[in-house]
Amino acid sequence: MIDLQERVSERKNFFNRLLLIHIFFTFLFVFIIFRTYTLQISSFSDYEIAALKNKTREMLVQPKRGIIYDRHGQIIVNNIPSYNLIIQPSFEMNLDLLFEDLGSYISFSDDEIKSTYENFKNKASLNRELVLKQGLTHEEIAKFEVRAHRYENVFIAERFSRQNLYPKLFSHSIGYTGSLNNEDLETILVDQSLQPKETVFNYSNGYIEGKTGIENIYDKSLRGKFGKRIYEVDATGKLLDLLNEIPSINGRDLKTSLDLESQKTAFIEMKERRGAVVAVELATGAIVTYLSSPSFSVNKIANGLSQKEFKKLISDKDKPFFDRAVQGRYSPASTIKPAIGLFGIENKIIDWDYTINDPGYFVLPEDNRIYRGWKKGGHGNINLNDAIIESSNTFFFSLAYDSNIEDLTEHLAKFGFGRNVCTDCFLPDNGLLPNPRWKMNTHNFGWFKGDTVNMGVGQGYLSATPIQLAYYSALLANKGSINKFSFVQGYSDPIKDTVKTNNIYASDWNKIHQSMIGVIDNPKGTAGRLKSLKDYKIAAKSGTVELVSTETKEDYKIIRENEGNRDHAIIIAFGPMPNPKYAVSVVIENGESGGSVAGPVAIAVMNTLVKND
Repeated sequence: MIDLQERVSERKNFFNRLLLIHIFFTFLFVFIIFRTYTLQISSFSDYEIAALKNKTREMLVQPKRGIIYDRHGQIIVNNIPSYNLIIQPSFEMNLDLLFEDLGSYISFSDDEIKSTYENFKNKASLNRELVLKQGLTHEEIAKFEVRAHRYENVFIAERFSRQNLYPKLFSHSIGYTGSLNNEDLETILVDQSLQPKETVFNYSNGYIEGKTGIENIYDKSLRGKFGKRIYEVDATGKLLDLLNEIPSINGRDLKTSLDLESQKTAFIEMKERRGAVVAVELATGAIVTYLSSPSFSVNKIANGLSQKEFKKLISDKDKPFFDRAVQGRYSPASTIKPAIGLFGIENKIIDWDYTINDPGYFVLPEDNRIYRGWKKGGHGNINLNDAIIESSNTFFFSLAYDSNIEDLTEHLAKFGFGRNVCTDCFLPDNGLLPNPRWKMNTHNFGWFKGDTVNMGVGQGYLSATPIQLAYYSALLANKGSINKFSFVQGYSDPIKDTVKTNNIYASDWNKIHQSMIGVIDNPKGTAGRLKSLKDYKIAAKSGTVELVSTETKEDYKIIRENEGNRDHAIIIAFGPMPNPKYAVSVVIENGESGGSVAGPVAIAVMNTLVKND
């Protein structure tokens, strides 16, 4: 017998299940409609953009680097066109046969062949250009052009190389460029609000940046800004049509303060001897001559140097890479004496009438240690003027002994010692301006009066770079004021330095000038040999940097048999007097005599600058 109640319950459950199924399919239908709307209407633009991106490829276009000029508008560094042999790789191409054919009239290095084989497959898969050879000769270009019809995917394209027209003259001042690694490139691109992408290069060695010198300091301005090219691509990434192009912005041209002619003079006069020459324009603080010697060819570095050649340069005993102009430390020797004299005047330790008897030596009262002068028997009764002209060590030993070391170092700092004097020099060294704290921290030893006495003649721990010596010379010439040095005028406001003193007056500066003129023009002057080398007055102070202390000239004759033990020759100068326009410093390592060896170089550079005004 059928249970009616049970039948009713089953029927009810059936209709419930049916309702749930109906609801499920209703929701499913609504979801499908909603999703269809989202895909076709609401998110259409997003997917359209994504699809477009899959169909296009954005490539960066490298800008050309700015040209660098000297102060008269003569080109120093340019972008020189060269011609590269390029292939559009395809998997059907037989590289062995191609090299065999091309190699009959084009010379390929082992590295070029190796690089081609290593990169061929990747370039072929992306349909990207591959450089077979850089810098084709005119003969190779001509031979290829008459055979070009034989090669469907081989062509010649113009590329640029960074070329310094005077590669050894400006090796340290201008510096050189080199290839950029991926990390540095990413930093540059981020700075230009760009993302790292494949790049269309204008230069044979890829994207370049300034590695040293002005090329490095002003790299951001010189390098310009990337452009863009947008290509249509197929599913394999093969480039099809160029859809859009945003041109690159070439780098800014740079007019430096460097003077080509005086630079040539400095290079010739230095004769590849180790040392440096720095000359500046007094009115502006502009660096007009800047030579570190010996030098090297920056073009070889910038455009490819073999590992063997690079190692040879690095191991060269004369250290051509070392920028002696801003990194070489030298004792200022007797060139420091005008500054020491001014310290004595300012602090009223001496005046211009103050005299001492110079017997040729100074005895330190504390321990009777003897500090000798260069002239046997001394200079007799002398004042400050005579002491500068004749370069009396005894006078300045005595003056330094009576000086407070803290006050003295503060005074010398005003003249540029112990600090950076250049706004755009590459990796400058500050030299060393010692004091008691430095000595204790460095040597774990106290300061002695003998240390101060040595400083009075520019020896001992005190050291300066040639550019600091030029700065010191410029401050003397300008009577206590000069703009901080720079290679490029107009990029920023000049920074003015002024020697703030209480007791140094115009008359004192004038007397210092007259004393330094006397170094050359006075019969007793230590640089009298220079008088015949110019037809105008120059103020100067020469010096001899002792590397090995000796008691007698006979001892020195023995010591000097080893060239490395010979004294350094040094000089500072400014002129033409009485209204000087230029200041110069010259250091020649192991040159022995500042007046007769470094002096002619300084005069020759000054003559060139004055002549070309």
